[in-house]
Amino acid sequence: MKNPIQTNIPKIIFGTIVAFLSWFSILFQLYLTTGSIANLFSYFTILCNLLVASSVTFSIFLPKTQVGIYFSSVSVQTAIALYIFIVALVYNSVLRGLLILEGWQIVVDNMLHVVIPILYLLYWFFFVPKTYLNWKNGMYWILFPLIYLIYSLIRGAIVQWYPYPFLNAAKYGYNQVIFNIGIMILVFFSAGAILIAANNKIIKK
Repeated sequence: MKNPIQTNIPKIIFGTIVAFLSWFSILFQLYLTTGSIANLFSYFTILCNLLVASSVTFSIFLPKTQVGIYFSSVSVQTAIALYIFIVALVYNSVLRGLLILEGWQIVVDNMLHVVIPILYLLYWFFFVPKTYLNWKNGMYWILFPLIYLIYSLIRGAIVQWYPYPFLNAAKYGYNQVIFNIGIMILVFFSAGAILIAANNKIIKK
């Protein structure tokens, strides 16, 4: 019989790397930030990287705690895989190049938007134990980005700052922004459906 500790060694090593790089990148970005800290933590990118860091940390090192049990759920970890995938997709297809970055900011930017998303998706694929997911899971996963988008609009109207151009109601108007949000929700749902199908297909193998 295989020792369960030994069989988990690759997961622990890979997960430790993901957790370390995630926390390091977030803290380094915080160190490099010269503007509003509240604005920094209003970026979906930062929130999703925090979810990645927390998920891997608690599910590997504190799996028997209530938080660890929550983050060990395949539904929760698949949701986080969805969110961090969207971070990479939207940034690299729409937002990359809009800001001129220099020095260490280039490194951190690519860590948060490229390296960590890839690493977490690999972690999800190879090391997260799969159980059957249904389409209701995908509906629940949309709640977090939807709440985030609504929060961004409300906060933006108050402080006159929006984390992403497609949410800038002051510049583009609410009709355009609401349309943009609709597209984003559709993208989340479609990507979530793909992850659910992939998850269930892995189980059948």
